[in-house]
Amino acid sequence: MRYELTDLRLFQAIAEAHSLAGGASAAHITASAASYRLKNLEHALGTPLFVRNARGMDLTPAGEMMLAHVRELLQGIERMHGEVGRFASGLKGHIRLLANSSSLNGFIIPSVSRFLAAHPAVNIDLEERASQAITAAVAAHEADIGIFASDMTMAADTAGVHAVRYAVDELVLAVAPDHPLARQGRIRFGAALGFDFVCMSRTSSNFLFLRDTAQRAGKQPNVRLHAHSFEAVLALAAAGVGVALVPRSVAAASMLEGRVVGVALDEPWAVRELTLVTRADGKLPGFAAAFVQFLLNDPRVAITRETGAAPDAAS
Repeated sequence: MRYELTDLRLFQAIAEAHSLAGGASAAHITASAASYRLKNLEHALGTPLFVRNARGMDLTPAGEMMLAHVRELLQGIERMHGEVGRFASGLKGHIRLLANSSSLNGFIIPSVSRFLAAHPAVNIDLEERASQAITAAVAAHEADIGIFASDMTMAADTAGVHAVRYAVDELVLAVAPDHPLARQGRIRFGAALGFDFVCMSRTSSNFLFLRDTAQRAGKQPNVRLHAHSFEAVLALAAAGVGVALVPRSVAAASMLEGRVVGVALDEPWAVRELTLVTRADGKLPGFAAAFVQFLLNDPRVAITRETGAAPDAAS
């Protein structure tokens, strides 16, 4: 049974793209060359790996098993290169990180920028996902690290991951200084639903949480505008367009500058535990393990685990 690592990487690319053309593009070869290599791989294994249909290409049961082994094999090779490379020129490699929008914008991006500046040979893929989807993705080897808002039981309910407490944040209502809610020290979320909102995109985890929480209260938020970033959302709130439900860590600078007022929510879900998960087998390359420790030891992050509250912008 003979095949090359190139064939295995191509197989993984096709499986993840659900398309021969998509896999070929990811592997930087032509579709005809990809088809030829895939046929040779299936011949060497003695079984079909894909079912071709109108939607694209789906894995057969043999293909599903093959994908799990290929991911582990290729990750092992990447770990090997990463560990050996450390002896030559410091940390080197590629990290895949999934996070919900709140943790991504409130804590992770500042940490990532400092880590990348210190380690120019490391690349990081950042992708936003809904919190409830992240642990399963890490367990399935779709990512090396996941960070999301929940309690630790969400991570514990998914086999194959190791969970640690990452940070503590708080959801607040950001409003213009002259907004009627700005005079309120703390309110229930239902009291805010009578006002207009400005939100992140319809697919963002932040908006989906707002919508679902409002629906559980039997109401539908009136969203005047969906913006592409928290910065835009906060600018709209400062201009009086609507109320924004945002993490305190994200709004801290705007609050400190007086552009918005942060109104605390008298809700148990407003305090957000952020959890970091990695695969339970602990098989992270050295550079990825170093990145995990960098994330956890960032002073702005670590202080929230001690105080149980998000820092202000001056921290």
